[in-house]
Order: sequence, then C-alpha cells, then structure tokens
Amino acid sequence: MCQSRAEVKSTQDVPVLYIDGNPYPPFAYMSYLGEEKYYRQIAATGIHLYCFPAYMGERGINAGSGIGPFRTHVWTGENQYDFSSIITDFEKIITADPKAKIIIRFYLDAPLWWEKINPDASTHLPDGSTFRQCFVSEKWRRETGKALEDCLDWLLSSPYSKYLIGIHVAAGGTEEWFYHARQRDDRNPVRTEEFRKWLTVKYNGDVMKLRKAWNDNQISFIDAEPGNINEGRNNRWRDPALERRLIDTYHFHSEVLEENIEYFCRTVKETSNRRLLTGAFYGYHFYVTDPGMGHGALAKLLECKDLDYLSSPNTYNRVIGEDWLPMLAIKSVQMHGKLWLAENDTRTSITTLLKEKAPDIAPPGQYESGVWLGPEDMKTSVAFLWKNAGRMLAYGYGGWWFDMWGGWFSHPELLNVIGKTLDLYNSYPQSDGGKMKPQVCVVYDEHLCFLDASNGSLTEQILSNRYPLGKTGTSYDLLLRPDLNKIPTDQYKAVWLLGLTDLSEDEMLLIKKLRESGTTVLLTDKGGTNIIRGNQDVFVKDKITWTDSQLRKIFENAGVHVYIKSGDVFYAGRSWLCIHTIAGGERTISLPFMARVINPVENTVLSEKTDELKVNFESKSTLLLRLEIL
Repeated sequence: MCQSRAEVKSTQDVPVLYIDGNPYPPFAYMSYLGEEKYYRQIAATGIHLYCFPAYMGERGINAGSGIGPFRTHVWTGENQYDFSSIITDFEKIITADPKAKIIIRFYLDAPLWWEKINPDASTHLPDGSTFRQCFVSEKWRRETGKALEDCLDWLLSSPYSKYLIGIHVAAGGTEEWFYHARQRDDRNPVRTEEFRKWLTVKYNGDVMKLRKAWNDNQISFIDAEPGNINEGRNNRWRDPALERRLIDTYHFHSEVLEENIEYFCRTVKETSNRRLLTGAFYGYHFYVTDPGMGHGALAKLLECKDLDYLSSPNTYNRVIGEDWLPMLAIKSVQMHGKLWLAENDTRTSITTLLKEKAPDIAPPGQYESGVWLGPEDMKTSVAFLWKNAGRMLAYGYGGWWFDMWGGWFSHPELLNVIGKTLDLYNSYPQSDGGKMKPQVCVVYDEHLCFLDASNGSLTEQILSNRYPLGKTGTSYDLLLRPDLNKIPTDQYKAVWLLGLTDLSEDEMLLIKKLRESGTTVLLTDKGGTNIIRGNQDVFVKDKITWTDSQLRKIFENAGVHVYIKSGDVFYAGRSWLCIHTIAGGERTISLPFMARVINPVENTVLSEKTDELKVNFESKSTLLLRLEIL
C-alpha cells in the first residue's frame, strides 16, 4: 500500500508542510470526542487534515484534575496491543472524508500494568509508592519506544496507512510534556545517577569547575545531589554565584523532557523510513513561568533533525481585545526550519462542557467555569476565530481547530471562518511580505525562570509585556536568546532584550553594533529598563512593565512604522493586515508604501492605490485585509 511522505521545507522565509512533494495547507481539525457528523462538517469546509489521540495507558491526561481517559488504551500487556480505538477513529474520519490525511497524537504515559512490574523505572514518591513513569529512566524510554515502534509497524501495514501522515509524540501533564505535579520530586535513584552524568558532561569532567560553580569545595561528580525544586516560594531572584546547584537542577529537569521528545521523534522517523511527520508540544517559555514544569530546553530541541513541527495552545488570556499569542518564540522555531502549528482551542458561544458530552470521565466541579466557557454571543465567537486566522496568516504558520468536546464550531458562521481561512491561504500567493517584515525584535531568555525563587511570579511581571506588544500597532518577531546572533542588523529598528541577565561579551558587542547602526536597544531585567539609542543611554529604574502606548512611542522614536495607533490588537506581515477591536468606530491605518487594499473575506477592493486608509469598525469585530504593494 502506498505510504505518503510528509515533510517540512522552507519556502518564502517560513517552513511549509509538503505531502508527496506538494505544498499542503497547514490547517487541521481535532476533537477529543470526535464524531462523524463533525468530521463531515469540517470536510465540507475544504479541510482534509485531521488529528486524533491514542493512548498507551488507561489513565487520564491530567493527574491533578482527575479527568478520565478519552479512549481505551493501546498497550495492554507485554507485546500485547489493542488497536480498536485507533480503528474506530480512522473509520469515523475516512467515512466522513475519504480525502483525509491524519496525524495521530500518541500519548506515551505508562499503563498501570507496566508501572506495577517496573517500579525501578517509575516515579518514586516520598511515601514509597510509585506513579506512572520516571521520565529519566532509560528503561521506560526504551520499552515505550519499542511499543511505539510496534504500533507504527501495525499502522504502516494496515489499510489505514495511506491516510497516515504523522505522529505527534505526547506525554506528561495534558499531553504537553509537563511533569505531572507528583513527578517533580521523583526519588527514583536513577534520577540522581543521570543528574551526575549530566553534570559531568556540563563541566567537562572538571571537578574544580563544578566546585567553583556550586561554591562547594567538597562536592564531586559521584556524590552531587539534585537541588530541591519543590522548595517554598520566595519573592526574590536567585544568586547564580550561590545557588548554581538548584539552577543546574532546573536545566537538567528540562533537558530530560527535551531528550525524550528527541528519542521518540527519532523512533517515528526510523520506523517509517522518514516518511511520517513528527511533532510535539514543548517550550512554553513565554507563558509558563514555573520552572518545575520542565519547559526550559527549547533551544536544544530546535537542533533536533527528527522533529518537524512544534505547537502550543494560544495563551489563555482569552478575553476580547487581547492578543492570544503562541506560548513561545515562534520566529526561532521558524528560523530552525520547524513548522509552527497553533492549537486553536477557541471557546465559542456554542462551546459544550465535558460533563454534558462525556459525564463518565468528567471530574466533579472541573472543566465547568472560567477558561472553559465561551463568549455569550456568536458575533464575538466569529471575531475570535478571525483573530486566530489573521495571526496565522500574518505570521506565516498554521494550526488545528481544536473542537475539544465536540460541537464548538458547528455553526454556519464559524464553519465559514474555518473554510474561508483555508480559501485565503490557497487563493493568495505566499509572500514574505517584503516591506512588511517586522521592524521590532523581542529576544527572551527561556532560562530566566530558573533564577526566579517565586516559582514564576517575578518572571511573569516581565513577561506580562507580551500583551501590550500585540497592541502597539506594528508587528514583532520573538526570538530565543541563543538566536540573538542570527538577527539581521538591517531589518530591525528596535530590539528589546527582555529578561536577559549577565550579558556575554558577544552580546555586548552585538548591542554595540546595533547601536552604531542606529537601532534602538531596550534591555529589561529585574532592575528596570535601559533604553540605548545612539549616544543616549537612559535607565528607567524599576520600569519592568510597559503599556502599549508607551511602547508605541519608543518604537516610533526608533523609526518603526506604526500602522495604527488605536490600541487595538494588530497583526501585519506577509501581505496581510489584521485588526481586532472591542469598541469599534473609525480607525486610520497608515501604510509604509502605496498599495492596493483588498477585503479578501468580502472580495472587495477598498482602494486601488493608497498609503492611508480610514475604516469604520463594528464593535467586537476582526477585519482582515490583503495588501498588494505597488
């Protein structure tokens, strides 16, 4: 049976999905509780890419909430498998859509039977009991990898092989490679053994370097112990000169998860003869500020040759009039040739509750309020989906519409947005935007939270700038600190080093070059913000958080083109503009060039040639525009 080849290649400055040698739209649909009727609705929009979950074990994805499993588990015993849930999901999808291309999200947390016979490879709790797998265990990794390989062998020899294009490797809390809370304080001796090996590599086997770093003249590689990552919260920043042991522990803690992702992606690639796509959730450094979650090794993961795409949900500031940005530095993801796929789990006015759709797995009092509720009206729901779409188009990435419990998008107006987004992607040529490339670059250190003794509260003060950044009226690129040396010196007029501490000589030299080229550099750390421009060097003590109007003024003074000054959510890039507003009313949009302006949703031309546009907005609305630069 002919097996498709799915891969990612860079085109027009961004990674693009290819299937069997042809570009393929990076828009998909997924539901935990998928039904044939929902798949038919999505197929009618023109989308033919789907995801569904499969589970090695029989336990839910969130040990804290107590949610039950979404499927029967696959790995039922040693060399024993039950593929019935996978067959059921395939049949639902391909019955509704014979053109389907499918990615399986494989959840790799250990089954209970495996945990019971492998206590040496399970998490050891303080009371002596075990809990799921030990993420550091080579035995868990090896045996789970063999089980995944067996599942892939079955899939690739099954009638469903022709529909399968990828595997999303998942584990830990909510399938997102978080440590479950009880796994953070893993007492399994293998964790200490692996930590010591990790230290030996980090310090090149030089015990004197270790002792100096840890400020401990007695420590060695054979007796070093991990720091206590469950220590109480303190509202202070750690001193690396005195607390390197704990900081190293957090580095190790994150790299364990990163190495697991690499391992399982490699398993998929080797088993499928590199024909299957691989992806994962990881690296939520721009939203998740608790270092105990383990998401501080994205830069290392981006070097992985066996990983094709990364994903996260949009940030959970799910109110109207705010930017719901990805949880990490997607420009770095793209620079390293990885496709970015947003998980658009957008709540709508017809969002269902888990207890209504699957009461047998819904824990009492959970998944019923707050972020689990959608807006009250369809108008806002439509505006939310267009905001999701506008961000994907302007920043050059894709995503899946995540209909978690089913029926969240089952309304003609919502399905129209989903279908129209695909149409726009297919109808307009892919472009790097030329003169629309961002003139603002934000650089962030994913290790900042390792220094935060408050377990993320102090880090969040710095990261809260993520929201006003989306309302300055211009676009920006977000990079990881190790990619700072890759930024072009002729593109950005403002570079914001957000949360960077202890600058290296190379970083100081780059700041000097940027300064000499006329670029404004902002450096924000725990003490405040330094604004460097030309011969001026202004330090604003204790100024860590900024408003959109304050940032807009700084950017304008730096020579950044500001398209709109209303404080609305704004995206620009790749010949797309997107404006999302609460109040509505007239807005003036200023362009840095003459352009033909099109409303692609209504297929109307707003102007044949202009560099300024006045538009009347309805309240609670999102407008998408296409520019043809003249």
